[in-house]
Amino acid sequence: MGTATFIQDETEFDTLLANESLLVVDCTASWCGPCKLVAPLMDRLAEEYSDRAKVFKLDLDSNKALAKRFEIKSIPAVMLFKQGERVETIVGVKPYEDFSSAVARQLE
Repeated sequence: MGTATFIQDETEFDTLLANESLLVVDCTASWCGPCKLVAPLMDRLAEEYSDRAKVFKLDLDSNKALAKRFEIKSIPAVMLFKQGERVETIVGVKPYEDFSSAVARQLE
């Protein structure tokens, strides 16, 4: 996979949630400066865990219903879902290790 791609809508999101055992979703927006710092980390995560986790980006401006559904109040916010259940949310710009260790914890 290599890079995290954008989820287009809530239908695609729900399909991914139902079908992926480990899903990482980077909640972002084009105007968000800190989100631009997290974006390359998500691409790296997608590359490193390509065989064990699926990493996607979600533009909250075009998916307001999902932002509301998961009560995302500030971005960047990275949500981790295991077997369709949200198990962790990391808010703000963090070092790559924070994201990779969160994924690794869910793979144990």
